[in-house]
Amino acid sequence: MAELKTKKNNADVHEFINSFADTEQKRKDSFELLKLMGDFTGFEPKMWGQSIIGFGSYHYKSDRSRQEGVWPLIGFSPRKAAISLYVYNGSTEHEHLLKNLGKFKIGKACIYIKKLSDINTDALKTLMKATIDFLEKKYGKQ
Repeated sequence: MAELKTKKNNADVHEFINSFADTEQKRKDSFELLKLMGDFTGFEPKMWGQSIIGFGSYHYKSDRSRQEGVWPLIGFSPRKAAISLYVYNGSTEHEHLLKNLGKFKIGKACIYIKKLSDINTDALKTLMKATIDFLEKKYGKQ
């Protein structure tokens, strides 16, 4: 089984945002997300791998394979094409929480936004809470 490459590390989150976010808007939005997610979760932001900022963590075991590891409860990355938000668990019971979120695209593991002002931050908080509750119920609190 291949080892996960995306692991929590001690890289400086602020330095990462300043060097990786490719526009002033993305930097501004990233620092706002740091505050929003940090205040919401009570966790300090940590770098995961080279480009994900995560808050909290959980240990998972895949239902479909022998894969297991540690992953952030929620997080984001200010990628070139869009800001990736890791705040959604993909369960059908939580799909209704996306209705009031605003302008976004969805992938398998994340939600993509162009800028923070495109989404409703109250809806984002509701989505984050549902995701954290789901993960802690399924995998236990860390």
